[in-house]
Amino acid sequence: MVKAVVGANWGDEGKGKITDTLADSADIVIRFQGGANAGHTIVNEYGKFALHTMPSGVFHQNIMNIIGNGVAFDIEKFLKELDDIESKGVPAPQIMVSDRVQVLMPYHVLFDSLEEARLAGKSFGSTKSGIAPFYSDKFAKIGWQINEFYQDDDVLREKIARIAEIKDCLLVNLYHQPPIDQEALLTWIKTQRVRVQKYLGNVSLYLDQAIRENKTILLEGQLGTMKDPDHGIYPMVTSSSPLAGYGAIGAGIPPYEIKQVVVVSKAYSSAVGAGEFVSEIFGDEAVTLRNHGGDGGEYGATTGRPRRVGWYDCVASKYGCRLQGATDVAFTVLDDLGYLDEIPVCVAYEIDGKQTTEFPVTKDLKRAKPVYVKMPGWKCDIRGIKKFEDLPENAQNYVNFIEKQIGYPITMVSNGPARTDIIYRKSPLR
Repeated sequence: MVKAVVGANWGDEGKGKITDTLADSADIVIRFQGGANAGHTIVNEYGKFALHTMPSGVFHQNIMNIIGNGVAFDIEKFLKELDDIESKGVPAPQIMVSDRVQVLMPYHVLFDSLEEARLAGKSFGSTKSGIAPFYSDKFAKIGWQINEFYQDDDVLREKIARIAEIKDCLLVNLYHQPPIDQEALLTWIKTQRVRVQKYLGNVSLYLDQAIRENKTILLEGQLGTMKDPDHGIYPMVTSSSPLAGYGAIGAGIPPYEIKQVVVVSKAYSSAVGAGEFVSEIFGDEAVTLRNHGGDGGEYGATTGRPRRVGWYDCVASKYGCRLQGATDVAFTVLDDLGYLDEIPVCVAYEIDGKQTTEFPVTKDLKRAKPVYVKMPGWKCDIRGIKKFEDLPENAQNYVNFIEKQIGYPITMVSNGPARTDIIYRKSPLR
């Protein structure tokens, strides 16, 4: 069975924990898109980890962890992350990297940083990890599949020269930087190919066999629906699709094999980076929520930047679940709201004096104002509770109200950072 774990919102929903939890009954976990520009935070018996490249199944020794062909593969960060987790006592995980994955090159990071600096106040809020330049090159057909690294020097030099001819025009004339050092780049390629060769494999063939053997496969997405380049808050989006449907492409499996889509949605809203965020709050109210939120506060797992925070947005979440094709919703960090006397929930948008519960296109989203309903808080710590019916009545009411608003079954409720802090719930929508 193939299951996808994806985000309903702007990312940072807690997908890493949910993937790590579901991995208890999985055979394979595969990252199918994105790069090291976002992090999945996991807390377990080994400590607290922010995974940027590794699949979230690396803490399970019986699981094959795969980096799929849809990923922006940053070799140096991949190897550093592997060293980091093993240095903390985690047994060496099983890892396979698709032999069709494309490599994030050193000049991608350079171009990302230079362009963000050039745009200044009109920047896209990039993490400067090279993601947009990487995917631009991929679709311009001047990217590097990892298998291309294993060619003769003269072939590599020819491609490097062809790419440098394009890149140097921008480096020299737009950014006023030195041209690409072609020999240094060749040396880098030859060094990296040795370091990663033992991990490479035919992922689509491996997964085909796994499906035939009825193994359980988890597709792990990065970010969330609002950051999808087609259906999100364009142009303030990422450069690959975080939708479950893309998981089939990024893993190399038939789309009809995806039988379950677990869409993760946080009990309040948060986002890193620029873009429309209707239920965002500011000032002291935001600082308080940010410091209560997450595990140690709402700060980017990759950048360390304070996340923008706001109240739960039913309009965005309903849309996010619909685009993902949610069969289940995992509702995370409910425990972080226990300090509030009442909790606002955005149930509609007001645009030009009219209310709507449907998520609009970006040009209309800019004019949207949140319409709130206030729910009574529960004013206590709910960590350690294992049954939904044992939650305070107001906490149950909060979950039930949101489920009714979004129209998708909430079957998992996270009430703490640890793998075991999960309440499994029978939804009335089932």
